[in-house]
Amino acid sequence: MAHGTLERERTGRLVNLGVRFFLAAALAAGQTAGGAAPFALGWVAAAGPGPEGIAALAGAFAGNSTLPVIGIPMKGGAMDGLDALLATVQMPSGIPVATVAINGAKNAAVLAAQILAVSDEELAARLDQAREKMAAQIAEKEARLQAELGC
Repeated sequence: MAHGTLERERTGRLVNLGVRFFLAAALAAGQTAGGAAPFALGWVAAAGPGPEGIAALAGAFAGNSTLPVIGIPMKGGAMDGLDALLATVQMPSGIPVATVAINGAKNAAVLAAQILAVSDEELAARLDQAREKMAAQIAEKEARLQAELGC
């Protein structure tokens, strides 16, 4: 899955939940810890390794901010994203990075919204509505499958 596709998935979820965000193309910023500092001033959901193979990008953000950072390991490279997953979850003590699945942009967006919803009742209600809609869609799919199978 292309990096841009993941960004659209993540930002689409945030838009649907009514969460305001700023998206910066900061892939090269992860090459040095200081390079990430200008981007670590607001809510951050970082992706790595990305097209340039920067598996430590989320760590660079986390090391330069006390704000929560959500790492999205990207599929690709010699280990098909496993190296990015390990680089994202194996942070030093005191520099946490919340990590979602490889190419898990949708869950990163939902996790970000859930964290923000702790102090935003309206956002919490929108998250509840989104979960109810998802459950209804799953029930509809199951009913169609049962009907196709004649159960």
